[in-house]
Amino acid sequence: MTEKLKKSRRLPEWLKSSLPKNKNFFQLKSLVQKHNLNTVCESASCPNIGECWDAGTLTFMILGDTCSRACRFCDVPTGNLAAPNPNEPKQIAETLAKLNLRYAVITSVDRDDLTDGGAEHWVKTIQLIRKQCPQMKIETLIPDFQGKMSLVEKICEAEPDVLAHNLETVESLQNRIRPQCRYAWSLDTLRIAASKNNLIVKSSLMLGLGEKEEEVIRSMKNLVDVGCQILSLGQYLRPSPQHLEVVEFIHPDQFLIYKNIGESLGLAHVEAGPLVRSSYLADQQAQAVGLVGL
Repeated sequence: MTEKLKKSRRLPEWLKSSLPKNKNFFQLKSLVQKHNLNTVCESASCPNIGECWDAGTLTFMILGDTCSRACRFCDVPTGNLAAPNPNEPKQIAETLAKLNLRYAVITSVDRDDLTDGGAEHWVKTIQLIRKQCPQMKIETLIPDFQGKMSLVEKICEAEPDVLAHNLETVESLQNRIRPQCRYAWSLDTLRIAASKNNLIVKSSLMLGLGEKEEEVIRSMKNLVDVGCQILSLGQYLRPSPQHLEVVEFIHPDQFLIYKNIGESLGLAHVEAGPLVRSSYLADQQAQAVGLVGL
């Protein structure tokens, strides 16, 4: 079941998100601003920021707040790239230690301008978090490093608890939606991560961009084939008039159908719903596939 866009562009009822309710939101916002850190929650205009920050969870974004790519769905700024802040890994680790969390998600912008794509910066960040927060579980949502799998392996060797990389959309829409990426690079990234011991592997797809049901199912099969265990499925929402338009709003019932299909195909857990994003309930998703210590 889907709802085609109407001229009014009104969002359906099931796409209403909650506003911040308690002091956690404002404490987190103050801490992030104080240390001049970036979160994908803010940079990508996530609709769940109120719910997640109220619950004391957030996703840090490293390697700056500006991306070297210009994906047509993403609200993260592009161009005007600055050198990575060498103190950022330490600042991230120290901030996480103050938050006293059991689970942290780290992501980054793409940095194709850097020789190693920022891989070494990633490794330092993971290592310092481990040092400052030895009990904390770490999920890393990484780029594809332009298909350079030796760089993906470096991050795997730093041993995050969950290695995530987003497929974002079905194969037929890749060139239009993220022209500087490759479907094969994403699958290879996940395949390499799945081959490393003790790594839980995760991906995500946006729906409502014009994909067909059989294409979504084919993508889920591709993910199972490369060893992916967790999949997030959510509704694409247009960040601004400069971004791609939404083709259709997917009904919650259809998300449930996709969840059931994905898990029947061999995915250990599918988190599916209109407002689901890559890092939404990330700790609970990891627990669902057997990550212990949470």
